[in-house]
Amino acid sequence: MSIKHRILFFMFFVSGWCGLLYQVVWVRMAFAAFGIITPVFSVVISVFMLGLFAGSWLGGRWIGPLTAKTGISSITVYGVSELCIGLGAFIVPKLFSLGAAFLLPLGNMDSLRYLLFSGAVISISILPWCLCMGATFPLMMAFVKEAEPSRGFHETSFSFLYLANVLGAMCGTALTALVLVEICGFSHTLRIAALFNFLIAMFSFRLGRGFRRPFEPQLGTATQMSNAVAPARPAATSCIDDVPTWTSPPLIGVILFTTGLISMAMEVVWTRAFAPVLSTTIYAFAALLTTYLFATWIGSCFYRRHLRKGHAWTTAKLLACLAVFSFLPIALNDPRLSSSRLVVLLSIIPICAALGYLTPKLIDQYSLGSPRSAGRGYALNILGCIIGPLLAGYGLLPWLGARFSMVLLATPFLLFYARHLVSNREAKYAGLGVLSLALLLVSVFVNVTYEDGGLFPNKVVRRDYAATIISCGEGMNKGLLVNGIQITSLTPITKLMAHLPLAFRSTRPQSALDICFGMGTTFRSLMSWDIEVTAVELVPSVKEAFGYYFGDAPTLLRNPKSRIIIDDGRRFLNRTAQKFDVITIDPPPPVETAGSSLLYSQEFYELVKQHLTSNGILQQWFPGGEEKILVAVINSLTKVFPYVKMYRSIEGRGVHFLAATQPFQTPSSEEMIARMPAAARTDLMEWFHGHDLKTVVNAALSHQIGLDKSALQSDNILISDDRPFNEYFFLRRQRDRLTGSHRYLN
Repeated sequence: MSIKHRILFFMFFVSGWCGLLYQVVWVRMAFAAFGIITPVFSVVISVFMLGLFAGSWLGGRWIGPLTAKTGISSITVYGVSELCIGLGAFIVPKLFSLGAAFLLPLGNMDSLRYLLFSGAVISISILPWCLCMGATFPLMMAFVKEAEPSRGFHETSFSFLYLANVLGAMCGTALTALVLVEICGFSHTLRIAALFNFLIAMFSFRLGRGFRRPFEPQLGTATQMSNAVAPARPAATSCIDDVPTWTSPPLIGVILFTTGLISMAMEVVWTRAFAPVLSTTIYAFAALLTTYLFATWIGSCFYRRHLRKGHAWTTAKLLACLAVFSFLPIALNDPRLSSSRLVVLLSIIPICAALGYLTPKLIDQYSLGSPRSAGRGYALNILGCIIGPLLAGYGLLPWLGARFSMVLLATPFLLFYARHLVSNREAKYAGLGVLSLALLLVSVFVNVTYEDGGLFPNKVVRRDYAATIISCGEGMNKGLLVNGIQITSLTPITKLMAHLPLAFRSTRPQSALDICFGMGTTFRSLMSWDIEVTAVELVPSVKEAFGYYFGDAPTLLRNPKSRIIIDDGRRFLNRTAQKFDVITIDPPPPVETAGSSLLYSQEFYELVKQHLTSNGILQQWFPGGEEKILVAVINSLTKVFPYVKMYRSIEGRGVHFLAATQPFQTPSSEEMIARMPAAARTDLMEWFHGHDLKTVVNAALSHQIGLDKSALQSDNILISDDRPFNEYFFLRRQRDRLTGSHRYLN
C-alpha cells in the first residue's frame, strides 16, 4: 500500500470512527429525550441508514457534474461534507431537547400519534448529518479516480474504503463505550468527534488544492452529464471470480437490498434476544456491535486479500455459507446449553464475516470504480438497512418474538441458495443446504430462548412494541421477566416502598405517584391508603400482567382513585403540572442497567422536587451494587434535597432513600402504626405470617444508616444526564481492582 493509499485509508478510518461514535451517543440521547423503548432505537438506526442511503445515492449522482462544472476536486467536496458532519455534534442535542418539549402535549407514549411524531422529530434532528456521512463514500471514490485515472486500484476502491470505514466504526464503538463517555461525558465526547471531523475537512481542503481540475464545460442535462462520467459496465471483471448467474445487475441489487435488511433487522433482534446472557448494561450493546463490526472487517479483509491473489469466493458459495451461518445464533442461544457471553458473541461472527465479504464484493462488481454506480449499489444495500430495524422493532418482535424473528430473517439466504441450485443444477454445496435445513428444523421445533421464557413453567408471554413480558411461577414464587431477564418478585420490600414514605408524613397524604409499575405491589400498597394513586409504566404489557400476580387487580383498576399511565417517568413529569405528597421510584435492576441513570441523575431529582408538595417525600430504591455508585446516588440526592434518610431493607438487600425539602422525623413504631389505615396494616402484614405488626414495623425502622458513614468519597462523584456514572464503569473498576479498592454492597 502506497503512502497516498495509507493517507486515504486513515482519513476514512477516522470518518468511520466518528460516524459510529455519533450513532452510539445519539441513540442514548434519544432514549433520554423520547423514552427507552425499542421503537426509538429502531427509528434512530433506520434514520441513520436513511441518511447514508440518500447521501450515497445523491453523492454518486452529482459529484461528476459538480466537479466538471466547477473545476474543484472531489476531495474538497468531501471536506465540506466532513465539516457539516462535525456541526451536527453541536446541533443534534439541541434539536432533541426542542423536539421532546414539542411532543409533550401529544399524550401517552403508547399512543400511535406520539410514536409517529417522535419518529418524525428524530428524523429531522439527525437526517441532515447522516446525509453527509452517506455522501463520503462516492465523494472519496471520485477523488481516487481523479488521483489514479488508470484502471486497477480505483475499480475496487469501494471495498478498500469499506474496509477502512468498518475498522474505524469498530474502534469508534469500543472506544466510545469503554473510554470516552466515562471520562468525558456525552457532550465532550461529541465535541471530540467534531474536532476530528473538522481536522479531516481541513486536510481535505489542503489536499484539494493540489488536485484542482481544469474547467470543462459540459453540454446537456445534469442526468446526461452524470451518465457521461459512468463507464460502461461489462458483465464481469477478471478480479472478481463469479459465475454468470450472479453477475446480473438487477439480481445483485436484490441481494444487496436483502442482505442490508436482514443484517440490520438481526442486529435489533439480537439486542433483545441476547440480553439475558450479555446483561442489560451499555457494554452489552457495545460488545454486540463491536463484534458485528469486527467480523464484518475480517470478512472485508479476506475479500481484499483474495482480490490481490486474483480469485474471490463466488456469490453462490457465500450465500450457501450464509444459509448455515444465519441459524447459528438461534441454535446457540438456548438456555439448556448454558450459553456464555463468549459463545453468544462468537455465534454471530460467521454470518457477519460472510456479509462483510459479500457486500463490498457485490458493490465492486456492480460499480467497477464508478462513483455513481457505487453510490447506487451502496444505496440499495442501505435501503434495506433502513427497513430492517423498523420491520424488526414494529413488526417481527411484537408479533413473533426473538426466536421466530431470527428464523424468518434467516430464511431468505436459504431461498437464495435454493435458487442457485435449481438454476445451475450444482451439487457442490449440497451438504451446506442439508445442514441449513437441519438447523432450521432445530430452530423451529427444538430450540427455546431466554426471551420467550426458556424453561420457566406456567408462564404467560405478552409482547408489545416495547418488550416481551413473561409472568411465571405460582404462589410466592411468581416472577416478572422483561426480555428474558427477571426484574422483580413478590417481596415485602416493594410494599415498604409505599408504606415508609406515606407513614413518615406527619399529615395525612392525599396523593402518590409510582414510577416503574413492575408487578404492581407498590401500586397496590399505595392504594391501601385510600388516596389518589398514579402509576407510570414504560411497557404496556406490564400493566396487562397485573392480574397474574394479584386477584384483586381488576377491582383496583376500576377504582376511580387509581390510574396507570403508559409513558416514560421523566416524560410524564415534564408534561404534568400535578404535585404529589409521595413519589416512589423503583428503577429496573441492576443499578448499571443501560438508561437507568435517567432515574438516578441530579437533573431527574430536580424534576421530582418540582412535583412534590411542600412537605412531600421521595422514596428512591437502590437495589445494591458498587459502593461508589451508592455514593454517587447519595451525592446526587443531597445536591437537590437538603433532608435525606437511608434505611437498609427489611430483607437485608438494597436500601430505601427518603428525601424531602422540609425536615421530617423518623416516627416511632407506635406513631407509624397509628398513621396507617386499617387496610394499609393488613396489606403490610400480608406476607409476614407468624409475626405481629409492631415487630415488623420495628424491623423496618431500626435499619437506618447514617449518611456520614456511607459518603466516603468526594462530592465530585455524581450521576448526571451528561455523565451517567452508574452506567459507564469499565475504567473505574479496572483501576479499583488493581488498587484493591473495589467494594460491592448487597
